[in-house]
This record gives sequence, structure tokens and C-alpha cells, in this order.
Amino acid sequence: MCGIAGVYYFDGREPSVSLLKAMTDVIRHRGPDDSGFRTEPGIGLGFRRLSIIDLQEGHQPLCNEDGSIWIVFNGEIYNYKALRRELTEQGHTFRTNTDTEVIVHLYEQYGERCVDKLRGMFGFAIWDGNRKELFGARDHFGIKPFYYRTDRERFVFASEIKSILAADDAVPALQPESLLNFLTFQYVPEPATMFQNILKLPPAHTIKVKRDGSVTLNRYWDPAFTPADRPFAEVVEQLREKLKDSVVHHMQSDVERGCFLSSGIDSTAIAALMRRIEPVRTFSVGFEGVNNETIVAGETAKALGTEHYGKIISEREFFDAVPKAVWHQDEPVADPSAIALYHVAALARQHVTVVLSGEGADELFGGYRIYREPLSLRPLAWLPTPVKRLIRRLVRFLPEGMVGRNYLLRAMTPLEERFLGNAKLLDEESKALLVRLESRLLDTYENPWKIARRIYDRTQHLDSVTRMQAIDIHLWLPGDILMKADKMTMAHSLELRVPFLDKELFELARTIPASYRIAGGTTKYVLRKAMEGIVPPFVLHRPKLGFPVPLREWLKGERGAAMLEQIRASGIDHLFHLDRVEQMLVRHRAGEADYSRVLWAVYIFGLWHATYLQEAGLRVRERSASAL
Repeated sequence: MCGIAGVYYFDGREPSVSLLKAMTDVIRHRGPDDSGFRTEPGIGLGFRRLSIIDLQEGHQPLCNEDGSIWIVFNGEIYNYKALRRELTEQGHTFRTNTDTEVIVHLYEQYGERCVDKLRGMFGFAIWDGNRKELFGARDHFGIKPFYYRTDRERFVFASEIKSILAADDAVPALQPESLLNFLTFQYVPEPATMFQNILKLPPAHTIKVKRDGSVTLNRYWDPAFTPADRPFAEVVEQLREKLKDSVVHHMQSDVERGCFLSSGIDSTAIAALMRRIEPVRTFSVGFEGVNNETIVAGETAKALGTEHYGKIISEREFFDAVPKAVWHQDEPVADPSAIALYHVAALARQHVTVVLSGEGADELFGGYRIYREPLSLRPLAWLPTPVKRLIRRLVRFLPEGMVGRNYLLRAMTPLEERFLGNAKLLDEESKALLVRLESRLLDTYENPWKIARRIYDRTQHLDSVTRMQAIDIHLWLPGDILMKADKMTMAHSLELRVPFLDKELFELARTIPASYRIAGGTTKYVLRKAMEGIVPPFVLHRPKLGFPVPLREWLKGERGAAMLEQIRASGIDHLFHLDRVEQMLVRHRAGEADYSRVLWAVYIFGLWHATYLQEAGLRVRERSASAL
């Protein structure tokens, strides 16, 4: 696992090593073991290494035999040994045992289609000296990041946004449309970021930059669901074997491995399969009271026979870590579980360098409780559309909180108008009341419903459950789950691997019928059946928790007032009606409504604003003053 950065000057200027060093020093946490640089006219590549495979020979940037092709690579290729054998038979010569060199020779052999051969997680950039072109790619699901900025003079890329900011003395600027989408999704959907003119390379995409400054993106893979009728028992057996195979491949490393362990089936399945191969260390965190996952995790670890480490996080420890987490994330992500992940990563790094985790199982196999909604709404699904519209208009006149009102509203509302993913915060009307942005922008920007429409339009032929999963796998998964997974673990120089997000496993998952994923009101039904005899029985049907944070209760105490003070000091009063934020807090503390998620989102955005916009502006002004 590593950090990459680079600059391509279209006029042929050679980037300085000092520039590359500034870009890589700021992401030293991604690679504390080694650094490397390569410059020539037009191109500069920088690298930070966390040694995982081939500890002695993994220095980057790395080139082919004649030095015409150079690469910087962040990630792991799990089928690199098989690919190496194939390439050797085709006449390629290797001088290291790294997966990095395999990508170089794959590019020589197959060009841009080299990504089709890769099984793993990756963000890489290849400089083709013969063509004077830069070629980059991001893995199938978006496990590893790839950010970039381009203008008429240069193309800048990196594993983290802070590296791109380090390459420019200009004050970073907010992208207002991203703020509006953040207030609905709780993250910024691809390809935008919270910064103007900085973009994310979407998952399963390549990027090619030519010397004339043209930038071309290409999708090389599509995680589309194609359900097919097959015997249930056959699917169960195939899933069990595919997951076993994925875990074996994800355990490849030359350093110590471990596993995150929560109270649910996903991480338990990974830990159980690892334990069948070798002794395993497992790690969990929790909070005092009903949100303490460490109790169940400890029981699970005992049943599996793992060496277990757990930690109870206090309220103070939780909030002390928030500013650090915000800095590492680059962009605001209003998911409180990110802070729990920050703590469990710190715990794991005391013992191992690589951890496996259960991310992705919910999106692939139907794990979220909301996926049961189409079944619960089925009794009214037969009503004609005109009748549904009439009932919907009438229901709106019923009092808020009336039993059955919300059910009828959702049943009468088309899926495309009611589901945006797991973490919908605010609708457009609520955002208009909260933010100080121009009303014209609110009317014209690419809002969440427009973003989701692109996915819904491609899934019209599928059932409602599968369409919901498609929304989450394209939006929630890369924008929240994988973003925080990468940033919170790399903050501690810890490599996270996610065996459920394996392209070979997905080829099976995409074909599983919805009736196998959600059955009898049970989520991930087929996965639970596949794990019988592997996962302890008391975990098989345990509901999902996922590092639950007692935020609602904390904000009712003095913590709520302290958060409001920090929000007021963050410099966002020109973006938000802070009096309305205060009103939300007052109502929340009085128990009149639960505003914890919205308050947290504003708080996280405020800390991000103070860290990346206020402080950056101050530093630039100080440098300008000193120059005078």
C-alpha cells in the first residue's frame, strides 16, 4: 500500500524533485518505509511506500527494461503470480518479485486493456515515454483513490487531495454544488470533490493524458447486476467456494495480517475463513452501553479461536480524533462510523500491517434493512399509477407522526423518487432553508435525484431490490464506505483489504436473484446460508450494526453546545444559516426531534472548511505579506 503523486507539464518543462517531495511528504502516512522520484522533460513521478510484498525490491517509480515506461502504483494485485507466469511465457523479463512490475509488462503487452487482466485494488499512473502520454487507472470498485486536476499548463494527480494542494500556492476554493450534494448524500459523489477543479477518477475507469493537454476517460468495467434463475443450493455452494478463494488471494503478503471484527456476519465470515488458514488476530472497538460491539465481537473471537483485541472508546477520545480524521479524509464525510474506524485502525496497527474487513457484502448481497422495503410495500404495489398519485396528494394533508402516514407516502411514491441510498440527509426544500447559497444554484445544479437518475435509467429492467443495490454500489460504496476505509486505515499506515469486493466474486454475485438475497424478511439470506458451519450460529442471523456511534445521546449533553461553538468558529456563516443550526440543536436537546445526523454533517463540514479553506487562505496571505 502506498501513496502516489505526479505532474505532467504539456510544454515539456521538467518538474522539480522539490515539488514532488512536497507532494509526497504530505502523504508520508501512506508510505513511511520508502520514497522515490523520477523526472524527465515533461513528467515527474513521486512515491511513498508501505512495504507489503517483496520488502527488499519494491522501490518505485519502477520502469521496464529500456526505461521507456515508468509506473507509480498504489494497491495490491492478487493474481500477479499467475500474470507473471503468463508474461514470462510471452518473453517478458522480470528483475523484481513485485506486483508493480507485472503491471508494467502488462501495459507493454496489452496497452490500455491491461486493466482487464487485473484482480485487485489499485490506483496507478504509467508514463509512456515513447508516446509522451500518461495513462492512469482506478480499480473496479473504487477501493483505492485517484485524484487529479488539469489546466492548460499541466496535469496533476495523487492518491490524496492534499498532495495536489501542495503542488499549488493558490487558495483552494469550495465547489458549492458539492456542498449541496453532501447535505443529501453525506459525501460528495464521483467524479466531483468538495474542491473546485479537483476531480476523482471514477471506479472502473482509465484516464489518458496527451501532450496537447487533452484528457480522456474510459470505463473498462461495469458492476451491473444480471440476475439469473439457478438452483439455490448451487448458488450457496458456489458462493462459499468463491469467498474462500477470495480470502486466500487477499491474504498474500510478506507482513503480519489481521482482521477487523464487528458483531455482524460480514467480518465474522472473513475472520472465520482466515482462521482456517492460519492463526489470526482480530480487532474491534465499541462504546459503553447498548452500542458496545466489543462484547459480541469478543464472544465471536472466542468461538473462532482468534487472538482478539478490543477497545472501548470514550466520548472524549472519539471527539479528540475528529479533527485528525477530517484532515486525513481530504473531503468531509458525515458518517460517524469513520471515527470509530479511525480508532480500530490505530488499535490494529499496533500489531499488524495488513487487515481484512467485510466491506462490500451489504451492497453485493442485499444487507441493508432498507432493502426489505419493496417487500413491505408489496401489498399496495398493484394500485394503478393515477390512483397512487391521488392517494399521495391526500396523505400529505395527514398530521406529521400519524401512524401509517409515512408508509402510505413511500408506497405511493415511485422508487426513483424515494431512494437515494442508505444515508439520505436532507431533501431540496430543507437544504434551501439551511444554506445561504443563491436560489438559482439550487434550481439548476445537478442535484442528487439527477445523479441517481443516470443509474435508475440503466436498471429499469430490474426488480426494486436490485435497483436499490445498484444505487448503493455506484454511489454509497465508493463515496462513503471505501473512501473512509482507505483514508482512516492509511492514516495509521495500515493496509485494508476487502475480500467481498473481488471481481471474481462479483461475477457470481451479479447473477444471484433478489429472492435469494432477501428472503422471508432476512437480509443477505444466501450469504448466511453459505456461511453455515463456518460462522458461529449466534452470529448468522444477528442484525447489522456497523460500529454504531451514540451520537444522538452525546449531542443532548454539553457536547452539543461545544459542537455549536466549533461550527460558529469554522467560518461557514456565509454558507449556512447558523441560527437554524442552533434551533435544530435546541429541539434535539429537548427531545422534540432527532437532528443528530444533520448537526454532525454541518459540524464535519465546518471542521473541513476550517482545515482546508480558512487555514490555507491564512498561509497564502502570510507568504504574500512576507514577500512584500
